[in-house]
Amino acid sequence: MRVLVADDEPLARARLASLLARRGDVELVGSVADGDAALAACASERPDVLLLDVEMPGLTGTAVAAKLATLPSRPLVVFCTAYEQHAVSAFDLGATDYLLKPVRAERLDEALDRAAARLAPAQPQRGGWLRARSGGDEVRIALTDVLLLTAGEKYVTVEHVGGSRLIDDSLRQLEVALGERVIRLHRNCLVPRDRLVGLRTLADGRVLARLSGTESAPEVSRRNLPAIRQWLRTES
Repeated sequence: MRVLVADDEPLARARLASLLARRGDVELVGSVADGDAALAACASERPDVLLLDVEMPGLTGTAVAAKLATLPSRPLVVFCTAYEQHAVSAFDLGATDYLLKPVRAERLDEALDRAAARLAPAQPQRGGWLRARSGGDEVRIALTDVLLLTAGEKYVTVEHVGGSRLIDDSLRQLEVALGERVIRLHRNCLVPRDRLVGLRTLADGRVLARLSGTESAPEVSRRNLPAIRQWLRTES
């Protein structure tokens, strides 16, 4: 996966380069300091993913994303910024993810894995099944029966219409394998998109997901909330 970094802060560019170097599936094809240079590098280097700051001299990150959105061939955009308030407009522009600075390795990995899933839509949907364990036996769970997936200390629990099972795959592996069929609510929870029907805001400000077929209402993290709200608006 070819990645371009665009950020006017040298330390931010260096940090992202260091985090990207940890991954064997990523090639850093360029590192630029402003919006015009980002557009030029996208044209010359044809990256798969653009890690894009919002506040830059000249063209802002959102202006760059808007220009890229008009092109038939364009990279997936992951915004990296210190400002939460740009999240809604970022997702309106089709951003794949929105990372807050200082960017954490775990969140960058999630964003890159999500981008990889989009770049390879034919990647495994496992024939519509998940493999789970029941004692010493292995059982299959139809994806259409899955309600939510939550990560514990060692295993992921699959809640489904017939109960719950443990599986050995990590949430990250499942997110990559299942691609657009699931959506992340927080770092420890994925749900099938077809199950997500709405949100409920509590008096204390926490936001819970409303899922079809279950009374379970997992909490949505502040970090993932803008993307989920945008998806619900788009699908409604």
